[in-house]
Amino acid sequence: MSSHELFETSGVPIRAWVRGVSIEPAARRQLENVARLPIVFRHVAAMPDVHFGIGATVGSVIPTEGAIIPAAVGVDIGCGMMAVETTLTAAQLPDSLHALRSAIEAAVPHGRTNNGGRGDRGAWHHVPGPVDAAWRRTLSREYAQICDKHPKLGQGNDQNHLGTLGTGNHFIEVCLDERDHVWFMLHSGSRGVGNRIGTYFIELAKKDMKRHLGDLPDKDLAYFTEGARHFDEYVTAVGWAQRYAATNRQLMMDAVVAAAQKELAAFELGETAVNCHHNYVAREHHYGREVFITRKGAVRARLGDLGIIPGSMGARSFIVRGKGNPESFCSCSHGAGRAMSRNEAKRRFTVEDHAAATAGIECRKDADVIDETPAAYKPIDKVMAAQEDLVEIVHELRQVVCVKG
Repeated sequence: MSSHELFETSGVPIRAWVRGVSIEPAARRQLENVARLPIVFRHVAAMPDVHFGIGATVGSVIPTEGAIIPAAVGVDIGCGMMAVETTLTAAQLPDSLHALRSAIEAAVPHGRTNNGGRGDRGAWHHVPGPVDAAWRRTLSREYAQICDKHPKLGQGNDQNHLGTLGTGNHFIEVCLDERDHVWFMLHSGSRGVGNRIGTYFIELAKKDMKRHLGDLPDKDLAYFTEGARHFDEYVTAVGWAQRYAATNRQLMMDAVVAAAQKELAAFELGETAVNCHHNYVAREHHYGREVFITRKGAVRARLGDLGIIPGSMGARSFIVRGKGNPESFCSCSHGAGRAMSRNEAKRRFTVEDHAAATAGIECRKDADVIDETPAAYKPIDKVMAAQEDLVEIVHELRQVVCVKG
């Protein structure tokens, strides 16, 4: 029996896996706006971590025929998760994990200064060999071709952001599973270059639909149709950004593992490794039709697919296996989902609250991360319970180290 709720709209229905969790009125309105678009196929799916976003709702799965909505894909194109299992156990970890956290922070640039540029501590100032090799091997030529057509896209940190973490809810963690095996896990995407591509094509879509914007329920839902002037260029650019994001996570994970090998007992990587997007668009086959599936804050969960659903700085995370539920377009949530805005979290919680919520975890406990405190997110247990027909839990992880930008 399906655990989702069905909401009728003036367009296609919304199927929402939100039983036991809240869905804010603003997010519901955004879902209804998307459902009214003529390009949307069959229904919109809302995951239990659903919350208000820009244009389209975070935690939504949007199937479209012959068109893509750039704002639904968003500006953190290809953002996602990576996790690797190791042969280490909790008993082999040192009593203090501060040196391990410091080593990871030194190995992976994270955060940024207000002025960006050469003072940006979240970018490479001297690109290391492995990053340079990855850029030249898999990314540079194709990106140069994109920039030839759209020169504005080449004006920023592209190679210098590859293999770096970023800010906000991006993180690197050391975790223990239910067997006390050690895992490394991280969350990041396409960094500045993905933001630039997303922002640029969102504006192009608005210009292309200028005469029709008044017909849209939200101007941020402007879309490219197949055959339109910029459709193929957007597909090429967004596909490249998604590959950049996956490469970015792999390079960071390599750096994290190398840093840990210098600080911890000898270990090898285990059998399980997952590298999955949760902000992206892909061509897929559903209900007998080939459609574009945009997952904005959602993970692909086909039958047997492994995915990652993180909690928050003080909550558990999960390695999951998809059940291939067709009504969700084979998708699941991408995390716990925010329960409030960042500004509201800063108003509501203190440094003391945050320190108590992250007790026993080696992490930042200062005012600059209050907006990421665990209570700013929905309870992960309720989120997992709401999607029992979408995924099964393979491993349950609890973090012992968390690095935030």
